[in-house]
Amino acid sequence: MPLYEGLGSGGEKTAVVIDLGEAFTKCGFAGETGPRCIIPSEIKKPDVAKPVKVVQYNINTEELYSYLKEFIHMLYFRHLLVNPRDRRVVIIESVLCPSHFRDTLTRVLFKHFEVPSVLFAPSHLMSLLTLGINSAMVLDCGYAESLVLPIYEGIPILSCWGSLPLGGKAIHKELEYQLLEQCTVDTGLAKGQSLPSVMGKVCLLWHMRFRTCFVSDLQRGLKIQAAKFNIDGSAERPSPPPDVDYPLDGEKILHVVGPIRDSVVEILFEQDNEETSVATLILDSLVQCPIDTRKQLAENLVVIGGTAMLPGFLHRLMAEIRYLVEKPKYKEALATKTFRIHTPPAKPNCVAWLGGAIFGALQDILGSRSVSKEYYSQTGRIPDWCCLNNPPLEMMFDVGKAPPPLMKRAFSTEK
Repeated sequence: MPLYEGLGSGGEKTAVVIDLGEAFTKCGFAGETGPRCIIPSEIKKPDVAKPVKVVQYNINTEELYSYLKEFIHMLYFRHLLVNPRDRRVVIIESVLCPSHFRDTLTRVLFKHFEVPSVLFAPSHLMSLLTLGINSAMVLDCGYAESLVLPIYEGIPILSCWGSLPLGGKAIHKELEYQLLEQCTVDTGLAKGQSLPSVMGKVCLLWHMRFRTCFVSDLQRGLKIQAAKFNIDGSAERPSPPPDVDYPLDGEKILHVVGPIRDSVVEILFEQDNEETSVATLILDSLVQCPIDTRKQLAENLVVIGGTAMLPGFLHRLMAEIRYLVEKPKYKEALATKTFRIHTPPAKPNCVAWLGGAIFGALQDILGSRSVSKEYYSQTGRIPDWCCLNNPPLEMMFDVGKAPPPLMKRAFSTEK
């Protein structure tokens, strides 16, 4: 149970904070400094060999409902060990989350688990609560995509967001391809076997990415890209890092060749035919912002997401921004040349969750922002929530009509 539960909170139990990511889910209690558990966002079905991913947007609603019901049941009764009817819920979501996924998740929480109230909070906005600032350019480098969203005075500038399918999934795909092409495995029976003959699939890609791969500095990265796209044959690749042996289990050892370790991550910074990369996402979004907000946003960059935990990522990102801002495309549009990256008080993959835990600990504000079970039972839908300052438009009803109890506290003594 959360430490000092109930002290100073009027007897109301602390809220449950869930950051449901496409690869991993962070779950814990409001007011704590870190999540209680970080688990893969997947469930195991007896009739399916591979685990089933919970966060899917292209399946029918009833199938998604069953997956979410089983997964959230596991969160409550295996990891958190609390009664869902006793606690509010704070869901950390992406601004690009489809409506049918939010609606299905809300139906699971209210109809099946009967939680008192639910609050959907944008991950980019929650990240600023960990730093105590109101304005920042927030880049979320997650598993499926990299999404940038400027926030000015607590309000997301939704017209200036940008997204690219560059994240952990793209790195894993490149890493798997190169491992199958170039690497060998030693077993207790033989040495130098090809990887496909030993393993039917490549496992442990998450651990391999952080333990063996790294992001090179700008000059080295440009040389690696030039050698990769070498058309005339004049570019040479810089000397590769040393090979490493990665133990797969007690008997198998994977030999990871040096060129793989620094080349797979370059996919994040390689500019495609449209000259876009993770670094250009920030600059393109900054150009679209109102001119009087650009200086403050450029000096307050916040990078979150699991991919940002790669060694050397933040240093390379800053070097790429300073390199690109001197090019004609951005030199004329952006007058500011000062960029600074904040260091949040948590690892990048847990920053959004920590912001939700801080927000969930503010009982009065949480009560005024949450959607109660009574409101949902009368309206059948969840209102959009996009800023800390203004109430949702759905709260405004015709004069003379009694609004549903959207703001009613979960454990109020009022009848």
